[in-house]
Amino acid sequence: MPSHVVVVDRRADFPWDAADRLVVPAKEFVGERARQLPASARVINLCRDMSYLSLGYYCSLLAEARGQKVIPSVEVMLDLHWKRLLRIALPEVNELVARTFRAAPASQPPLTVTISFGLPDDARLGAAARRIFELFRCPLLRVELRHKNGAWMVDGIEPIGIAEMQADQRALFVDALDRYTRSAWRRQRSAPAARWSIAVLHDPKEKLPPSNPRALERFVRAGAHHGCDVELITRADYSRLAEFDALLIRETTALDNHTYRFARKAESEGMPVIDDPRSILKCTNKIYLAELLQAHGIATPRTLILDRRNIGRIERELGFPAVLKIPDGSFSRGVFKVTGAAEAARVAEGMLRDTDLIIAQEYMATAFDWRVGVLDRKPLYVCQYFMARDHWQIVKHGMAGEEPEEGGARTLAIADAPSPVIETATRAASLIGSGLYGVDLKQTDRGVFVVEINDNPNIDAGVEDAVLRDDLYRGILAALVRRLEKRIQPGRSRNGAGLLTAASDPGAALAGSASIGEAARVVPFNVGTGSSRE
Repeated sequence: MPSHVVVVDRRADFPWDAADRLVVPAKEFVGERARQLPASARVINLCRDMSYLSLGYYCSLLAEARGQKVIPSVEVMLDLHWKRLLRIALPEVNELVARTFRAAPASQPPLTVTISFGLPDDARLGAAARRIFELFRCPLLRVELRHKNGAWMVDGIEPIGIAEMQADQRALFVDALDRYTRSAWRRQRSAPAARWSIAVLHDPKEKLPPSNPRALERFVRAGAHHGCDVELITRADYSRLAEFDALLIRETTALDNHTYRFARKAESEGMPVIDDPRSILKCTNKIYLAELLQAHGIATPRTLILDRRNIGRIERELGFPAVLKIPDGSFSRGVFKVTGAAEAARVAEGMLRDTDLIIAQEYMATAFDWRVGVLDRKPLYVCQYFMARDHWQIVKHGMAGEEPEEGGARTLAIADAPSPVIETATRAASLIGSGLYGVDLKQTDRGVFVVEINDNPNIDAGVEDAVLRDDLYRGILAALVRRLEKRIQPGRSRNGAGLLTAASDPGAALAGSASIGEAARVVPFNVGTGSSRE
């Protein structure tokens, strides 16, 4: 991960010596020389006072202004100080405490627990402590519990400085910081600092994820090629999102779930994100795509947008068999083949219980569908997805509880695919934006037709990467890195190691200043540390 800067009231507050990390007193951190610290630094604010307009408050405020990731953020400080979010969060926390915390009855006095980076000094509060840290990402928190109405409840949460810890709590703090920064605390040699940190959102329990586990591992491995730290995160890490520089979503996207919220949050933090919110908005609705493609003269299967009053148009204008689709289905879900008027009316009636409009398309029988991956308006990969055995779709969904069955796939080099397929897909994807898209196409003797554009296309090890291999993952991460590099502040450029040239070494950035004077004696420390195949 990028180098860490620990901010304390006094150097003596942080006596643990380790290499390649920097301890800075708060008064020096708010000084002009501290502006030379790299924007990639991760700042850990351990000041005693974090109240509004205090010195600790200004340390986090200035770190954010310099583009550095800081814990706690100013927003968290204000929430804890003014109790705004605290009132909202406490019911959830107390429900967890009631289920997991076991202690003596109410005759005991109130209990005080100190939480270091999510680890409590009272193991009985373990589950609740982790959730509290997710909600209030503050290095050190003091939690007071009281016994009320027959149950233990959290009565207060407040930030504390490292100087307020008891001697017997400091070993836990060191261990917690090790875990938080994910490296060995007293390791004397460390890997070069990563230029950027990229979060990859995934769901380990998803049955048809857009990237299989091996592909996720290759994304992590590809990060090293670009000098990036790639970390897999889940929906539980929403509160951590601002710690990263960019977000790659590798989970099936939808407007009504957390993936869209993650994308919106990332964009609001100024982070490059694939899939971006607008791409999710456009691609997850087939009605929007139908209108968009038609308006720009891109060939599609004959398509009707219907409500319950005009289902008869299917027979009159398309004939049978025909395909009915809900607007926001994925992985072949919500897609039905109908063979007659009665069946069409019955299936449409069921679909219209959840949506006012549905899609009807002419049925095109092909042995396979083309899928062209497009990134930054350029073709990236091309595959043939074959129909599932004895089925008319790529994915065959069985009865409830049965595993879906997928057809085979064949990946080609871009140069070996028909040029009309590549050109049509690239043109269609460019209507959405410059993100990562998977364009599904049918090719018949009538020509090439766009069936769908996916904002979250499959990138699976053994399938989409069969031609490009590791270069596929590197190419996708490179797109995020290019976006990040464009956002570097004017007048500040990065050297080959990714650090700002004004201070390739954090200690050197502070050295040579009479006002900071003793920078040479600053103690450095090494913290150990909408997807579908359809």
